[in-house]
Amino acid sequence: MADSHYDVIIIGTGAGGGTLAYKLAASGKKILLLERGSFIPKEKANWDSRLIFQKEYYRTQEIWYDKHGKVIRPVTHYNVGGNTKFYGGALLRFREQDFNRVFHQDGISPEWPLKYQDFAPYYTEAEKLYEVHGQRNLDPTEPQTSEDYPFPPISHEPYIQEINDGLKDKGLHPFYLPLGIKLNETNRFLSTCIRCDTCDGFPCFLNAKSDADVNCVRPAIANQNVTLITQAKVLRLHTSASGREVNGVVAEIAGKRHIFSGDIVVLACGAINSAVLLLQSANDQHPNGLANSSNLVGRNYMAHKFGIVMALSTKFNATVFPKTIAVNDFYWGEKGFPFPMGSVQLLGNITANRVAAYAPPLTPKFIAEAVANHSVSWLLITEDLPNPNNRVYVKGEQIYIDYTKNNEQTFNRFMKRWVEVLQSMKLPSHQGHISVVFPQKMTLKEVGHQCGTCRFGEHPRNSVLDLNCRTHDVENLYVVDGSFFPSSSAVNPSLTIMANALRVGEHLLARMGG
Repeated sequence: MADSHYDVIIIGTGAGGGTLAYKLAASGKKILLLERGSFIPKEKANWDSRLIFQKEYYRTQEIWYDKHGKVIRPVTHYNVGGNTKFYGGALLRFREQDFNRVFHQDGISPEWPLKYQDFAPYYTEAEKLYEVHGQRNLDPTEPQTSEDYPFPPISHEPYIQEINDGLKDKGLHPFYLPLGIKLNETNRFLSTCIRCDTCDGFPCFLNAKSDADVNCVRPAIANQNVTLITQAKVLRLHTSASGREVNGVVAEIAGKRHIFSGDIVVLACGAINSAVLLLQSANDQHPNGLANSSNLVGRNYMAHKFGIVMALSTKFNATVFPKTIAVNDFYWGEKGFPFPMGSVQLLGNITANRVAAYAPPLTPKFIAEAVANHSVSWLLITEDLPNPNNRVYVKGEQIYIDYTKNNEQTFNRFMKRWVEVLQSMKLPSHQGHISVVFPQKMTLKEVGHQCGTCRFGEHPRNSVLDLNCRTHDVENLYVVDGSFFPSSSAVNPSLTIMANALRVGEHLLARMGG
């Protein structure tokens, strides 16, 4: 720690920070990564669904609060690679229209200051970096692309193939869910992935998931100019007397405080914690929080409207890896409803322990096992609209999320519509019998798709960041996680965060002359 000045300091190693570190590593610039967690150890617990879903083994023990002061136990993880260690690897591009102004039943999704074409080359770069498997020209909402996916799609297992065919028979357009995974189905001896049933929601024991740790951080720190310090919780940022540049990053490491300095400082803590760090760094020059002259830091918090529809069948489901189908036929609405509804994708394997984690207390184990063995689960995503009153703020050391639901009518319609689709399907081996057990909405603790708390834009009055994701108020401070999103779309945010980190990385290389 003796030499504490760096060309670039990156705080956080997830989809944004890890990807940016990879992009900058070969420049030769002196780079410091500060990560509040550690590497996830390789251990039996990696594949233990009881420990992960019932005991919450790897989740943070932090407690946040909602607007009523009620406790939130956030579903988030602090470790190298961030939440990508536990994601399902679904890596989709935003639709072209997502970057434009979109009218919803419950409000307006604002226009982005940059368009799809500005992100397209970085989407392509990110798909290569994260080894995405997929197939073009099956999804009717797919944006324009210049290249095929780097790898072929992950095949459907027989049970899932039958569902895929049934959806086609209903006039829908199911497509292979784009996945970042190290699976070679042509030659299993060259495949890191063994196509197991512990992927979505689990850290991979084999490092076969394309996450920010394995694909970006580890290659980056192989360069001598890149330093990673784990278990380093950044507490606040100091600025110069003018308030125009960050000149100190205060981190707690092994119970002691250290101050690092860098020519450029980048926040990549996730949309909630990046906003919290800016707010906790208030000083005389920035009395409302660092880089907060707009009063927008922490505001416009979005995390998607999630629902799970679990379909129970009389047929035993022997599928090991079901997460291979997505459907966007209702993305922009349907006949008689001209408003966006959202996206559908299969979830990973639902184990009995996972069922028990969400079931009513004292649910018998045999019931949880029966549900897990005869079901398939779908994730529905509807756009969460930005609202400045939906915000993250701090009181002392406590984090609060003040959130009011929106787009509820659309979301309810979407859930009902998908239930109707499933109930109407007649699959040969199911004797025509699929009954939907329940549609379940996720709650405020589900923060995996968090975004919007430091939106980017062209004017300091209505945005926190400029088009290169540098704060308007502080000349050497950037944010590269999902904070910059002006809207949330209705697909997973990971690939857009990764693509943007590559885009900002290109700007930083030019700024540094690298």
